[in-house]
Amino acid sequence: MTDLVRVWIVPVDVPADIAARCRGVLDDGERARAAAFGSPRDRQRFTVAHGALRILAAHELQTRPAALTWTPGRHGKPELAPPWSGLHTSLSHSGDMIAAAISTGRPVGVDIQHLVPGLEVAGLSARFFPPDEAGYVAAARDASARADRFAHLWARKEAVVKAAGGRLWPNLKIAVQGRDVVSCAEPASSHRVADVAAPPGFRAAVALAGEAPFTTEVAGWPAVEPARAS
Repeated sequence: MTDLVRVWIVPVDVPADIAARCRGVLDDGERARAAAFGSPRDRQRFTVAHGALRILAAHELQTRPAALTWTPGRHGKPELAPPWSGLHTSLSHSGDMIAAAISTGRPVGVDIQHLVPGLEVAGLSARFFPPDEAGYVAAARDASARADRFAHLWARKEAVVKAAGGRLWPNLKIAVQGRDVVSCAEPASSHRVADVAAPPGFRAAVALAGEAPFTTEVAGWPAVEPARAS
């Protein structure tokens, strides 16, 4: 049976009642982390992201969002504590969008990237990406296309790293362009990665530990019907 990964794309600017619900389910540690942000916008982003993940994971587990606890795993990746450790989660945010992912049985990583206007992506690609991927970014027809290619590759790399629980910088040289299965450098491991439909101006990807195929179900949150893709 093919594994199913559920991904939700969540705007930072949710309705006031949804934002209040997200705040209400956070634990004391998360509330303290949110309060530590100097910017109201950053507090909103953190609160909505972590509250939404709690609500979505609790729905999958048929429990209360506030009952869930995450602890650092072997490589530092947050993992649900028992008795919920069979469910795997991942969270990402960029610009005004958040991505949350949930899978059962295999560690998951999700990443969303905002296409930043004016960012000198050809130079960044030459510095951090393998030569063929740097050339792919530089060969795009204009700055907009270069930004799109850069965000596409970066999202795939970061999704793999998040699934593995490793650090990003040692893994930026891993090859992800046109590959379904990617070899993470640190920690050494294989992951399957897939692109995820994202709003205009964003790129997103999701990865699962191991080489076995999976199906992705993508939805907006709250209250948008999912779209399924292989």
